[in-house]
Amino acid sequence: MIEIKDTSFDYVKGQNTLDHVNINIGKGECVLLCGESGCGKTTVTKLINGLIPHFEENGELRGKVTVAGLDTAKAELYQLSCHVGSVFQNPKSQFFHTDAESEIVFGLENSGTDPAIIRQRLDDTVRELGISSMLGRSVFSMSGGEKQMLAFASVYAMGADIFVLDEPTANLDEGAIQLLARLIRKCKTDGKTVVIAEHRLYFLMELIDRAIYMEKGRVVREFTREQFSALTDSERISMGLRTLTKTALIPRIDHGQQNVPKGLEVRGLSFRYGKQKVFTGLDLNAGYGEIIGIIGKNGAGKSTLSRCLCGLIKESDGEILLDGKRLKDRARRKESFLVMQDVNHQLFSDSVTNECHMSSEDVSEERADHILSLLDLADFKDKHPMALSGGQKQRLAVATAILSGKKILVFDEPSSGLDYRRMESVSSMLKKIAADDRIIIVVSHDYELLNNICDRCFCVTGEKDQ
Repeated sequence: MIEIKDTSFDYVKGQNTLDHVNINIGKGECVLLCGESGCGKTTVTKLINGLIPHFEENGELRGKVTVAGLDTAKAELYQLSCHVGSVFQNPKSQFFHTDAESEIVFGLENSGTDPAIIRQRLDDTVRELGISSMLGRSVFSMSGGEKQMLAFASVYAMGADIFVLDEPTANLDEGAIQLLARLIRKCKTDGKTVVIAEHRLYFLMELIDRAIYMEKGRVVREFTREQFSALTDSERISMGLRTLTKTALIPRIDHGQQNVPKGLEVRGLSFRYGKQKVFTGLDLNAGYGEIIGIIGKNGAGKSTLSRCLCGLIKESDGEILLDGKRLKDRARRKESFLVMQDVNHQLFSDSVTNECHMSSEDVSEERADHILSLLDLADFKDKHPMALSGGQKQRLAVATAILSGKKILVFDEPSSGLDYRRMESVSSMLKKIAADDRIIIVVSHDYELLNNICDRCFCVTGEKDQ
């Protein structure tokens, strides 16, 4: 079904993004691509769906890639799209409409499918994926996790033979991850081929047939499911892989009543988009030196709360105080820094180094180099931020937050796209920054990360939060 034969690829000549890769995947197989951030997983997915070489014209491709009997370098993309459906790491990059129904059926309409069949496929997709709550909604009103599910739904509706998923759980809550696992299982039952590039691994342990481990652009090892599941913790950690077992949340759940004489205090905070309530009556406290986790289901309002805290949007009711002084949105913007869920929105400069210096006027060359080194970005200091991998961009955004010198640092899904070693690096850095009398807020579904860094967690329910 998929054959990658002695294939190398460079985005820039001499870079060796992929180096003599050989991969064979049979019909109906579910195969995991794993390895540290930047090892080449996403590049392999682009070989399979034809984005390489068709959308990387300046890259240098050597070798041959065959998918469903088609030479991907010679076949037209519309031919490949009849066989391959892709869900990208950033789902917004594949949206063509602003409402859910139009997005789900876009591929079917674009291929000239009969309208009656389109309506049936829409109904089947919504029912089988359990996404009826998305109908009638704008894409812009959806959380990151909901957008990820919508992207999957648009591919699912097409009925492709091969599903290529790049970090599909990056912004999903536990319920959505389990739904995704059921969908992958259904795809396998239906004889579909599934290729997944992922860092969060635990939900795949009963689904994959094989795991392909990559390192610096090469396929280093291949495992059967049984061999992969049998890896010891020390072996897994040495390979830079995240936990293979489901993690329970350890930090206590706080209900906002803790008194904090100095620091951040949120009283009765509410927010609504027009008539639609997002959350109401939210109380939250965070002292200097603390790391507070924000948890909750997709769409509950966690990212909205982040933007309120940082003054990027104005609350409907309630107040936010720092050291007992009420802060309006403009003052909050001065005192806080937000690392967004989609960091592409906040990377502006032409190099990694210059991006660091944009975060504050007072950043010295030595300080910037030190932070980049701690986050494994020193080798990329002269690269354009948009040329980095997803995990590298995430770490760069974390670096800019640290260098900003702000009192309140809010991170929305900071472990998205991070392998084990980079997650540990970010965790260690956040602990050090918090100890320097900062207030750290971490919005995440990643319990492995939260257990590593949080003093306590606060759950946003989307209703009367308490």
